[in-house]
Amino acid sequence: MPTQHETTEIKPGQIADVGGITGDQLEQYIDRIERMEEEKAELGQDIRDLYLEAKGNGFDPKIMRKIVSIRKKDQHEIDEEEAILYLYRQALGMLPSTLQ
Repeated sequence: MPTQHETTEIKPGQIADVGGITGDQLEQYIDRIERMEEEKAELGQDIRDLYLEAKGNGFDPKIMRKIVSIRKKDQHEIDEEEAILYLYRQALGMLPSTLQ
């Protein structure tokens, strides 16, 4: 193993091991992440296409996105957000006077 001041010759196509990091292993992780990022982009496009299809059938994609977001939360979190939203709307005078 080279000392701190020595260098190791790296051949073309070879990945160096530096500072205790295995170059080949790091490259494998990076390659996997890049493939997953590509898959994520493809899935994102598929989801956008599905929202467009739903819109073409009369559904509101903005509301659908809200529903998807709400369904990811537990009931306690939903109730807390709704209570804070109600409080803020009330403070801004955004509720009918019969509810205030």
